[in-house]
Amino acid sequence: MDTKALVTLLAIVNPLACVPFFIHYTQGFSREQRKRTILVASFSVFVVIALSALLGLKLLEFFGITLASFQVGGGMLLLTSSLAMLNAQPAEAKSAQADMSDAEMAARTSIAVVPLTIPLLTGPATMSTVVIYAEKAKTFLQLGTLVGYGIVIALATFACFALAQPIARILGKTGINVMTRLMGLILAALAVEVMADGLVKLFPTLGK
Repeated sequence: MDTKALVTLLAIVNPLACVPFFIHYTQGFSREQRKRTILVASFSVFVVIALSALLGLKLLEFFGITLASFQVGGGMLLLTSSLAMLNAQPAEAKSAQADMSDAEMAARTSIAVVPLTIPLLTGPATMSTVVIYAEKAKTFLQLGTLVGYGIVIALATFACFALAQPIARILGKTGINVMTRLMGLILAALAVEVMADGLVKLFPTLGK
């Protein structure tokens, strides 16, 4: 398992871009409440990635979906996410503004899972990407490496959220937007590669 999977997942999850949302949702939290939110959100990110890697392919088989079709669909989803990031929006933030009012009314203990983990950090694009790379894993070690990438991303999420206030002050809104656009550009290139791989499998003549 090469590091391309890690780079792709980091680009999609992009915890740095979610720092403003974390700050918004945890306004008025005590230090202990904020710490608990960070821990739960980071662990939830790992759980989503690990379950997608270990059970994703079995779900595809259950529904009778070919991986090639899933790659094309997942690639299109990645491309859509990258376009949102190029507009300085987090990859998974489909309707973040609409979610805010609902989140504020929810119990504080649930904020770490919804909306921070799902859909802001790990949504459909993340899950589909993990499944695609899980299929490419030929050995148990490679699959374990993919699950290990989930730990790396969880740690990155923990670091970004733990340093949310200093990051927001140092980068400012402009800096975070620039970082998000840069990650979006990288993700767009990776999305095209995933789609091309799937299309060649569906239509072998395209590879000739």
